[in-house]
Formats: sequence, C-alpha cells, structure tokens
Amino acid sequence: MDNIPRYIACKHGEEEPDYLHPSLQPILEETYGVMIYQEQVMQIAQVLSGYSLGGADLLRRAMGKKIAAEMEAQRKDFVDGAVENGVDKAQAGRIFDQVDKFAGYGFNKSHAAAYALVAYQTAYLKANYPVEFLAASMTLDLGNTDKLNVFRQELDRLKIPLLPPDINKSGVVFGVETIVNGTTVYAVRYALAAIKNVGRQAMEDVVAERDANGTFADLADFATRLGQSGANKGQSENLVRAGAFDSLDPNRKRLFEGAEGVMRLANQSAQERNSGQESLFGGAVAEDDNMRLRLPDTLDWPVMERLTHEFEAVGSYLSAHPLDAYAGQLRRLRVTAAADLTASMAGTSPNVAGVVISRQERTSAKGNRFAFVQLSDTSGVFEVVLFSELLATSRELLEGGQRVLMTVDIRADDGDGVRLSATNVRPLDEALANASTELQIVIEDEKAIPGIRHALDTGEPGKCKVALIVDVGDHQEVEVKLPKKIALTGDFRAAVAHLPGVAAVLDP
Repeated sequence: MDNIPRYIACKHGEEEPDYLHPSLQPILEETYGVMIYQEQVMQIAQVLSGYSLGGADLLRRAMGKKIAAEMEAQRKDFVDGAVENGVDKAQAGRIFDQVDKFAGYGFNKSHAAAYALVAYQTAYLKANYPVEFLAASMTLDLGNTDKLNVFRQELDRLKIPLLPPDINKSGVVFGVETIVNGTTVYAVRYALAAIKNVGRQAMEDVVAERDANGTFADLADFATRLGQSGANKGQSENLVRAGAFDSLDPNRKRLFEGAEGVMRLANQSAQERNSGQESLFGGAVAEDDNMRLRLPDTLDWPVMERLTHEFEAVGSYLSAHPLDAYAGQLRRLRVTAAADLTASMAGTSPNVAGVVISRQERTSAKGNRFAFVQLSDTSGVFEVVLFSELLATSRELLEGGQRVLMTVDIRADDGDGVRLSATNVRPLDEALANASTELQIVIEDEKAIPGIRHALDTGEPGKCKVALIVDVGDHQEVEVKLPKKIALTGDFRAAVAHLPGVAAVLDP
C-alpha cells in the first residue's frame, strides 16, 4: 500500500524510478522500480546474490512466514552472495530489507494479472451499472445477512433505493425495478429467497405461479393457488414478518396469527384439486375462499414490535428504523450518527445510539474477556469494542434488539476508517426519558383521542409534559396541556405517532 503513490508518480513521470542497483533495472523496469510480483523477488535473489531457482523459492517462502531464525539465516546468505558479486554490504542489507518488506504481500504474476482483470471488470460494472451490479452482488450472498447489510450500506451511500420484499413484485433473487415519479429512478427489489427460513425452492414455486397466472389478489388467493407447494406455516410467518404480504394486507399481526388458517386453506385447496372437486363445482369454491380463511380481527403490532419481527425475518430494518422515533431527542443531545464518525474525530469521545444486532465475545492473550458489538442506527451498521470491565457490567444491555446509548473513544483506522471502543453504555430510553421535558401531539382528527388516552394510561410516569395541539379552524390552534407527565420512551412516541388522526409528534 505504501508504494502505490510512488508507483503512480513514476508511471506519470513525476518521480524517477529507484531500481536499488543497476543490475536490478531489467527486473524492476516494467513496474517502475516497485516490487509487485513474487517472481521479481526470486529474480532479484538470483541476479544479485547468486541464488538457484530452488533457493530463491525457499527465500520467498521464508519471507512470507516471517520466522526470525530462518530470516536471519537467509539475510546472511543474501548479503554474502551479493558481496561476492561486487555489491556493497550495506547496500545489500538495505535491498534485503526492501525485498523482505514486499515479499509477504506480493502475488505471483499470473494471479496478479487475473485479479487485476477481475477488479477492472467489476469496477467498470459498478461504475456504469451500479444498480444491476449491486443486485447481482446481493444475489451471490443471498444467505449471508452480514454481507447483505454491507451491500445495503453501499446502496444508501449511492442513494439507490432498496424496495422491501413483495409477494407480487419480488423475484426469487434480487432484481432491478424502475420507479417513475416525475423522474425515473432505478431501485433494487429485495429477494423473496433472502428472507430467513423460507427456502429457495418454495419461493421459485411462488414466483412461477405468479408469473404464469397473474398477481395474487389476497391471502386466500395465494393459499388456494399455491396449495401445499407455496410455503409451510413457518415460511408463511416469516414472509409476513418481513412484510412480503403488505400489499395484500398491511396488518402483519393478523396475517401472522392467521398463518395456521392459511395452511389449512392451502391443504384443503390442494386436496380439492387432487380429487377433482374444483372442476366439478367451478368457481363456487373460490368464491368462498375468503370466508373459509377467516383471519383474526386484531390490531397490528405496535411499531417497535413490528420492526423487531421484521429484523428477525430479514436481518435488517427495511420499512423503518427503531431510532426514527428518537430523532428529535437524539439531535437535542447531540448524538452523532455512525456515518458521520470520521478519522478527523480521533481522540474525541462522542455519544452514539444504536440497536444491538449481535455480540461476539473473545478472550485476550491475558485471559480478559472483550466483545465486538455490532449495532445499527438510521445511517447504517457499525461496530464497537467493549473491554472486560465495561462488558461485565453491561452484558445484559447487549442482547439483540436492545436500544442503547454509548459514549465511545475514536481511533483512526488504516485508511479513512475509525475504530470505536465504548467507555459507557446506558439504556437509550432511560437516558432520553430524563432529557425530554415536553412533547406536543398535533391532532388532525378526533379519532386519535382514544389511542392517545390508552398510550398515556399504559405509559410509565416520568418528567415529560404532554400537550395536545388541535386545529379548531380559521387557521387557529388550541393547545391543551395534559396533567399527567410521562417517561418519553421510543415505544411511547412511536405508538402515538402512528395513530390514525395524529398529524405529528413534536419536541418544542
């Protein structure tokens, strides 16, 4: 890596190549004095120090292994051989150091050429066809949630929309979709087979049926057309949790609790087809399908629970993010988004907030426990390391799905990245409940009142005052201050913000 700027400068004539010794110019001329290939290491040992081909290969392998005793013996042979060929001893030692520094990182020329060609081709595709390239890349890592999250961050960086899974629009694998809304935008559509535990073959059956006979009108239509080949109960539940049926019915809890009925209808439909009942009675059976399905009459999951189910089914948050509900409070506390952490902030200790995705614990050489904790905020996924003392006191806060506020120390990583180590961990709701003193709920329809009353009755007492802002016409608003003070948690805010009739939830 250190030699890349020098290689470029020499290639463009901005610097003169340094061949280390006149006898090495024929070996290093094609790479502007920079050792790139393993073959060059071997040729340098042959030309400068009289190594045989076999001996030069042993030198190359010794340098790759970095075994101190073996390297010292090789240094002596290299320098002695060079001196015999008339090279100054000190200069021979410096050349050995340069060769040693390179040898652990070099490729043989055939590999380097092949990798360079593939790198050029992939760079060209990403630069000129980024949507298609990333859709194909995500398909290659269909079952790897960690890699899919990395690609999702890249989509966010490139401002390419990622559309959620949809039983009527998604393919088995990731695909490209066109959005026309004034301007044409190309987006990646989430793959059905990328949803956890649904199975690729089952999703191929779903897509084949849809492509052959048209989109699904509702869940009963899905069940009767696919029968037993569509999905089992667990697969259907994960499709629901991921939001794949939202276009048929947005109430995920109702569909989830009705999964048993969906399977029952699918089995009945399959049996009727096998017995010829469908052809005997024509459309009469189909007309009664929705009556036979009988989905439960229930309210949808609260927002945070809905997102938790979505994360468990997909491995990331697609429709929203749990921290969306905290946006105003996080700004007030000057919490830094993960994407805004840069190497220039090294040495500082900002606060970051996130939802815990995973925790991987390790033991150091001294026997101390430490952990790499992966978190997600609205800007992407990031990683924080916790050392033994803080890990011991914070372990219960680091389970998947927990929302936390961390104070982190920043160190510059190789390149432009950063490494984060936590110095403090707190539950996010607890930290923010004490920071918020007032909340305004803007009401546009009186049907919001029962839901607000229920949220206040079930919410925890705290320090936050609540006021209702009601539009009374003629461009006038009335503010109604409520007597009860509550703890302003993300769950409370999200529950109120998504009530029908609530226009906005504001931090004055």
